[in-house]
Amino acid sequence: MTVFQRRAVTTAHNILYEKDGEEASGVIKKTVEESWTTTVHWDALPLWLQDNHHIHTGYRPASASFVRSFHSLTYIHNETVNIYTHLLPALLTIPISIILYQALSPRYHTADPGDIVVLSCFFAGAAFCLGMSALYHTISNHSPWVAYIGNACDYLGIIGLITGSFIPSIYYGFYCMPQLQRLYWGMIVVLGAGCAAVATVPRFRAPALRPFRAAMFVALGLSAIFPVTHGVVVLGFNQARQQIGLDWLITQGALYILGASIYAARVPECLHPGKYDIVGHSHQIFHVLVVLAAGAHLTGLLKAFDYRHSMAAGC
Repeated sequence: MTVFQRRAVTTAHNILYEKDGEEASGVIKKTVEESWTTTVHWDALPLWLQDNHHIHTGYRPASASFVRSFHSLTYIHNETVNIYTHLLPALLTIPISIILYQALSPRYHTADPGDIVVLSCFFAGAAFCLGMSALYHTISNHSPWVAYIGNACDYLGIIGLITGSFIPSIYYGFYCMPQLQRLYWGMIVVLGAGCAAVATVPRFRAPALRPFRAAMFVALGLSAIFPVTHGVVVLGFNQARQQIGLDWLITQGALYILGASIYAARVPECLHPGKYDIVGHSHQIFHVLVVLAAGAHLTGLLKAFDYRHSMAAGC
């Protein structure tokens, strides 16, 4: 074999080798990309990702990568509904608030900056809660530490929603009673700060303090009973329906209680394990009811706003 023949053979061999290598690289790349979109069974999860054993499939594997976790927004898994039921409403809060401002501001010349501030508190609290929830469910498969931080942010979002909802209701309910406004605002701020500490300070996150954490959040959630009851006593039931949108506040509370009960009982997946893995399990139902409850509260606030700036209102 001549030198030129050997070079030709070698060149041909190298071309084939490079082609095979490119094909192999393509296979590896494809495998990695597919691993990003592959869901796994409950049994394949690490312990820190195991939460609800009634849901068998559709889990994202631990990603150890924010890119991979956010990439899960592009395919279907058992957190997809949890993410989008809060992500989309969170993105809509800003345009909705702008539209409402443009619609309401020309109607009442008596509207003042106080209305803007308290209603902004509600929209900010709702956007923060829904946004933090969507973020947590997106990154929860990253790693134990990121899941821990995300869970704390999720709790902070809940605190933000409760506090942001509380402020305008107190404003309209005790519009002519500034001392009571300050009293109840102070109460919610103190309780909210306590719950924020419980949610974020590692010392309070110890398993032994779980009952204490639960008690703090129950206290925060039930704290609305006191000003609402006080408002009904002071204003009367019919007046409270007009001035604070009482019917819608009751609807909101009922939706929250229903959602929390379904979430705690893990219905319906506990009745038919594996059937509601992707769509229809309790956490998703809870998310939808939270959004509906926020909508009910907003409806009540708009009713209170209309009453406050109508001819019938006065101090």
